[in-house]
Amino acid sequence: MAKTDAKPATSRRKRVRKAEYWTPSELVAILGERYGRPPQQASHAPVFELVLTLLSQHTSDHNSGQAMHRLIEAYPTWDEILAAPTSGVEDAIRPGGLAPTKSKRLQALLAEVKERVPDWELEFLAKMPLEDAKQWLTSLPGVGPKTAACVLLFALERPALPVDTHVERVAKRLGLVPAKMAAAKAHDALEAQLEPDEVYAFHVDLIQHGRRTCHARGPKCEECPLLERCPRVGLPPL
Repeated sequence: MAKTDAKPATSRRKRVRKAEYWTPSELVAILGERYGRPPQQASHAPVFELVLTLLSQHTSDHNSGQAMHRLIEAYPTWDEILAAPTSGVEDAIRPGGLAPTKSKRLQALLAEVKERVPDWELEFLAKMPLEDAKQWLTSLPGVGPKTAACVLLFALERPALPVDTHVERVAKRLGLVPAKMAAAKAHDALEAQLEPDEVYAFHVDLIQHGRRTCHARGPKCEECPLLERCPRVGLPPL
C-alpha cells in the first residue's frame, strides 16, 4: 500500500494561524469603537484604591461600592478603620461578601501601610520605577499583581495592567497568552505586548467585551466584532 505524507485531520474545526490573530493595538481600536470607553482619570487616592480593590474580590462592582461607602460612612479615616473593632468593620463591609475574612485582611493591610507610611501618603509610588512600585505594593499582606496594578493604574495613572477574570478569559481566547498560563504571569505577559498609552484602554475594553459579548458561558460569537480572526472559532469556550 502506497505511503502518503498527508496527516490525518485531528479536528474538523477551523483554526487561524498565529500571525492572523488580532494585535493588541487592533483590539483597542475595534473594541473602543464598539463599546465606547470612559476617559482615564487618576483618583490620586492610592489607599482608597487599595481598600476598594480588596473589597471587590469575589463580588460585583455594585456590592463592593456599597461596602466601601458603608465603611467610610462608619469610619471616615484610615486610622479609625484601623482602630475599630474587627466586628464593626465586618458589619460595615458585609454587602461586599466574605466580610469575616475581608475585615481581618483589611485591618492587617492598613496596619502594614501605617507602619511603613504613617501619613498614609502613597503618592511616592508615582515616581518610583514601575517594577519597584509593583514590588512595594505586592509586599503588603494580601496584595497580589491585580491589586497592585489597580492602584497604579487607577490612582496614579501608571501603565500597569490589572488582569481580572474577564481580561484573562478574553485574552486567552484571542491567543494573546497561552490558555494554561497562570493569571499572575498573564499580567506581565500581556503588559509587555502593550504600549504604555494602550494599557488603560486594553483593560477597560476587554472587561467590556467579556461582560457584554465574550461571556464565560454562552459567548455571543455571532455578534462578536473579533469573530473574523478569533482562534477559538468552532472550539469549546475556555
